[in-house]
Amino acid sequence: MTTDSPLLSVRNIRSGYGPIEALHDISLDVFPGEVVTLLGSNGAGKTTTLMCISGIQPLITGEIWFDGSNISSMPAHERLKLGLAQVPEGRRIFPRLTVKDNLRLGAYSRTNKDEVRTSEEYVYSLFPILRQRASQLGGTLSGGEQQMLAIGRALMSRPRMLLLDEPSMGIAPLLVRKIFETLAQLNQEGMTILLIEQNAHLALKLASRGYVLETGAIILSGDSSLLVADPRVREAYLGA
Repeated sequence: MTTDSPLLSVRNIRSGYGPIEALHDISLDVFPGEVVTLLGSNGAGKTTTLMCISGIQPLITGEIWFDGSNISSMPAHERLKLGLAQVPEGRRIFPRLTVKDNLRLGAYSRTNKDEVRTSEEYVYSLFPILRQRASQLGGTLSGGEQQMLAIGRALMSRPRMLLLDEPSMGIAPLLVRKIFETLAQLNQEGMTILLIEQNAHLALKLASRGYVLETGAIILSGDSSLLVADPRVREAYLGA
């Protein structure tokens, strides 16, 4: 379900690293309750786009709006408080902290301990294996379990929108299926998601719309069904 106004609106952003411009006038919208995917080859600018949205990567020009507020110059931790949570590529959990402590760190900005415990129980209901592993060090988990932990940690901030960067990377197929089933459940419960995913089949099955990036620019966009049928997408990303 969507409303007339986007929850996230990215307008003509440019960004880069030193003298190299990585993004060229990127514009996209994500409406409340949507799953939107960004497709593209390695180096196309997908991760840089997410980092600009979350506030990790600065803009050269352009604007980012979230829930009607211009957040273009807002620090990353303030964007998190507004409800934007990123699950980074490579998971980046804290390997020497327990699963429980990793989750609690996701709630660092929250002060109501009862609500934090409720969120923790919710994460355990989504990923029961994390309850079994609660006292284990994060570094001892499998890749799939670490990805569940990274998603759980993001959910501990009670986000309104999840930014997910390659959630299936390096994970066994069985756990990939579980993770995507959970993402679908979160979306059914109202979570808005912006997804980068190397497996275009999975991404377009979960998402309602998508954008295709090439060398830092959007070259295609539309409903997932239209992108699946597009010969350029089929040849480049769907192996057809």
